[in-house]
Amino acid sequence: MRKLIIPFLILISGYSVAQPAATKEDGIKPVGIIKNLSDSALLDVVQRQTFRYFWDFGHPTSGLARERSNVAYDYGTETVTTGGSGFGIMALIVADHRKWISHDQAVARMLKIVDFLYRADAYHGVFPHWLNGETGKTIRFGRKDDGGDLVETSYLFEGLLCARQYFTANNNQERRIRDVINWMWSDIEWSWYTREGRDNLYWHWSPNNGWSMNFPIRGFNECLITYILAASGDRYPVSADVYHRGWAQSDFFKNGQTFYGHKLPLGFDYGGPLFFSQYSFLGLNPKGLKDRYANYWEQNTNHTLINHDYCVDNPKKFKGYGENCWGLTASDNFEGYNAHSPTNDLGVITPTAALSAFPYAPEYSMKALRHFYYDLGDKIWGDYGFTDAFSEQHNWYAKEYLAIDQGPIVVMIENYRSGLLWNLFMSCPEVQHGLKKLDFESTMIK
Repeated sequence: MRKLIIPFLILISGYSVAQPAATKEDGIKPVGIIKNLSDSALLDVVQRQTFRYFWDFGHPTSGLARERSNVAYDYGTETVTTGGSGFGIMALIVADHRKWISHDQAVARMLKIVDFLYRADAYHGVFPHWLNGETGKTIRFGRKDDGGDLVETSYLFEGLLCARQYFTANNNQERRIRDVINWMWSDIEWSWYTREGRDNLYWHWSPNNGWSMNFPIRGFNECLITYILAASGDRYPVSADVYHRGWAQSDFFKNGQTFYGHKLPLGFDYGGPLFFSQYSFLGLNPKGLKDRYANYWEQNTNHTLINHDYCVDNPKKFKGYGENCWGLTASDNFEGYNAHSPTNDLGVITPTAALSAFPYAPEYSMKALRHFYYDLGDKIWGDYGFTDAFSEQHNWYAKEYLAIDQGPIVVMIENYRSGLLWNLFMSCPEVQHGLKKLDFESTMIK
């Protein structure tokens, strides 16, 4: 269900590597393989180098995240991604918190980002999937996908709301960051995206094509955050009925079966690709989070364990799979791009899958991290952390990086280490209100 695969589940060929921007704000120097690191030191190295994707390779005009480090689909080097930029904003907060950059640098980058977004194209307050990072104009994602993208906008605001809660100083710069985020947040017409009051949120609307993409958002998948933010909206929220009658009604919402000894409350058999348990939960804290449908810590942990155990079992006998090499999710592959999972296994391991699962299975994630870094580092470790994916079965190792895969590595490792982004996002009064409205329970709901 990851949106990149809906209009573009096609083969990619002819990659050419785009060069980082010539102008950088005191770039972070990349490092190679460092021997005999402690677990904590290794996490530092991986988070910091992965953050370089958003810092050194961020668009020089907008400060937003480029979609990927290579040029594909002929969309050029100016394309920035709204959802990936939300993840990048959360990574920026981590970088400031861990002092890889100065606070003044973080403030300057955030000001650049919010001032650019405030001038950029939006559709009833909702941003498109792609923007031109120089002009702020929409770059269409598909033939009819040239308007608002509600899910990508949710990922963007997952990051922006964390930033609003983080940059709290009483000075003109940080006050400006908070003000602009609040203005944009208030402008989102969540209710418009119910398509004239239906009991469902719809993914896309375009001024040129209206509702013609006709894609209702139903669970369980990566879009839970969209419904929670829609219920939390200031001026144009949706009712609880939209969540219960829309999101929670589909053939793949409830599961309840057991796979490899782990009960899966919701979703597809074997859980689907791992980004389902990661994207919405970069800010939304699943610890102790429950509603009438699931305990989300159980859901996400068991989803992760099923994915891990499937790779250890390795029923298709792919080369390289095992307890140190696991993680199936959406990514590039030797054919193009696909949403890899136990029921769609092509022999491709995607590092973000295991590394963004640190909160749920830290022992297994650390085994994978040490294997990726020490055993495969000569093939997959580079200037922006681990490259997107690899297949030992097909002797294929990606050279490129994707924003939407790099961001969760930085953020979810940090949530495992300190809970930083979980604490910021869950402190938002609007989010607290939205969760209560939808009858969620959590120790973090006051």
